[in-house]
Formats: sequence, structure tokens, C-alpha cells
Amino acid sequence: MDDQLRQVRITADQAAGTVALDGRDISSKVNGYQLRQYAGEPAELLLSLSPLVKDEFDGLARVVVGVLPDPGPAAAGFLSAIDAGELERHALSRHDLMDGGPNELTRAMLRLLQEWASGKWQPEVTDAVPQ
Repeated sequence: MDDQLRQVRITADQAAGTVALDGRDISSKVNGYQLRQYAGEPAELLLSLSPLVKDEFDGLARVVVGVLPDPGPAAAGFLSAIDAGELERHALSRHDLMDGGPNELTRAMLRLLQEWASGKWQPEVTDAVPQ
């Protein structure tokens, strides 16, 4: 058995959860986690540590301590692919986004961009917005 593997136990419900490594509860040191496993490979647990934790870490998964990625570059890439004319046309044609209030076009465009980014709605002109 690989000596880098650790015994991992995660319990979670809607309100709280615990993360234990080698029988030791480390929940107070963890802000979040991601658990993934590929066929034929050991599970991998990515822990996001609380900002209060120093570099001390004592931890059957391969454990990787990481930092959440910066969403800025992905957002910039998404926004740079948007055609301004298409965005305006789609926002103005979406009456459910227009309410007659102040800044309605800007709010409609922001809402539309959120929908496009989350994949909840796809524009009719697919070459104007990244898929």
C-alpha cells in the first residue's frame, strides 16, 4: 500500500460535516474539500484550509492541500468572447429581464451574462457566446 495514502472519513449533512484523517478530526482547519476518484486509482481529497491554519498538516486517499483558483482569468476569457451588439440585442428581446426600473438594460445584461455563464440559457446565435 502506498505510504502517501491516509485513512479518510467524511460525514456531511445539510448544515455541517466532519473531515477526519487517520482518525483525527480536522474539520476546524478545513474550509472545504473536493473528493474525486478515477477508475483504478486511489481517491484524491483536495482540502482547502482555513486562513487561520499555518503550514502544519497531519493527515485511504491521496491528500492534496490546495488554494481555490482565481475566477478572474476565466471570467475575463468569457467576457472577451461576448459580442456587445448580440448581448444588447438579446437583453432587449428578453422582456422577462426588463422591468422599467433604473438601469434596467445594465441589470438585464448582467442577468443574461450570468445565465450564459451558468449554461441555464443559450443564445440563438451560438457563435457570439462561448459554449
